[in-house]
Amino acid sequence: MAKQAAPVEKKRRKARRNVSAGIAYIVATFNNTSVTITDTKGDTLCWTSGGTCGFKGSRKSTPYAGQCAAQQAAEKAAKFGVKELEVRVRGPGAGRESAITALQAAGMTIKSIEDVTPLPHNGCRPPKKRRV
Repeated sequence: MAKQAAPVEKKRRKARRNVSAGIAYIVATFNNTSVTITDTKGDTLCWTSGGTCGFKGSRKSTPYAGQCAAQQAAEKAAKFGVKELEVRVRGPGAGRESAITALQAAGMTIKSIEDVTPLPHNGCRPPKKRRV
């Protein structure tokens, strides 16, 4: 007895969302800079980081790596139709300002810039000071 082949299901392509405004989250740590662009609800459209742009090691934390990550994220977001961005920056890294200027240079209209770096109201005890 020959086995019957299972019915082949056609994969449905996801419809491309058309979003005009979004939120750009820039997380700039001492080791890397990551840029995530979401819609106004908070659903991620695209993201990039210094590492995904091809930088390795200590070069990921440079302002240039942050600039490249922001350019790449803006190009991806433009495919979704994003034109206006609210920018939220977190962290003390070197790629903060360069990522914002790269988003502007890529043709995005920046409505607001907000610093959302978490600051403790005297919560956990910090790690001991480094001795170098």
